[in-house]
Amino acid sequence: MRFVLTGGLSAIVDFGLYWLLLELVGMPLNAAKSISFIAGTTTAYLINRRWTFKAEPSRARFVAVVILYAVTFAVQVGLNWVMYQAFPDEWWRLPVAFVIAQGTATVINFIVQRAVIFKIR
Repeated sequence: MRFVLTGGLSAIVDFGLYWLLLELVGMPLNAAKSISFIAGTTTAYLINRRWTFKAEPSRARFVAVVILYAVTFAVQVGLNWVMYQAFPDEWWRLPVAFVIAQGTATVINFIVQRAVIFKIR
């Protein structure tokens, strides 16, 4: 439940900034998504480490999270671009592409964080 709540808050940060940079600032799609991803995943990491998984700070864990987020960054930005291009130019294209990409990255993040990075001993 904590992971879901943290993910929800992080998704709000991610999508809110993504929309703001894309629609109001006029930034290119992949640049806006890249910046919003970094903001959202930083939010998620900080909350997940302290609240969701209650883990002590660890350099090795931090490096593992950076590697995981690099992989999910590529998945999320790439899948978002593919879905955005695949859908017709309708009002729902942006949020649907975001949800598909975000959902895929969230599943990957949860499995790796729960089973490997923040493994409960």
